[in-house]
Amino acid sequence: MSRQIISATLLLALGTLSSVIVSNAAPASETAETILSEEATLLNESPIAISQSEVGADVQRVMTTTVTAYSSEVAQTDDTPYTTASGTRVRQGVVAANWLPIGTKVRIPDLFGDQVFVVEDRMHSRHANRLDVWFPTRAEAVQFGAHKAQIEIL
Repeated sequence: MSRQIISATLLLALGTLSSVIVSNAAPASETAETILSEEATLLNESPIAISQSEVGADVQRVMTTTVTAYSSEVAQTDDTPYTTASGTRVRQGVVAANWLPIGTKVRIPDLFGDQVFVVEDRMHSRHANRLDVWFPTRAEAVQFGAHKAQIEIL
């Protein structure tokens, strides 16, 4: 029993327990439908929602949240900096968010126009309501900084 507790503690410390939990969770589309069907509620009581009449047909919800950036460094990730929490390789179009299911598609029109991003990664638990965009280099991530922006959940 104590060996299992120690193993779970080590996995949590390494940030890999979330990917194990995610892989055993319900399929992302079912989870997304459950979350998005609740009128103004998302996990972790995420930020501001805008009415459906103000958005396009492919948009489920529009929200304002903090958008930040990260790159593939051990200092900003775990010991597998090029592998996302969903098990894919990092690449342009990958975002991390703890409050949206893996596989959720989003747009950030004010910052990236019509580019579609996919939630494939997770962040430290202290960043409950952020959306973190992956960049190839630390310099690009630092230059991007942090922005309050509307995101469209597709």
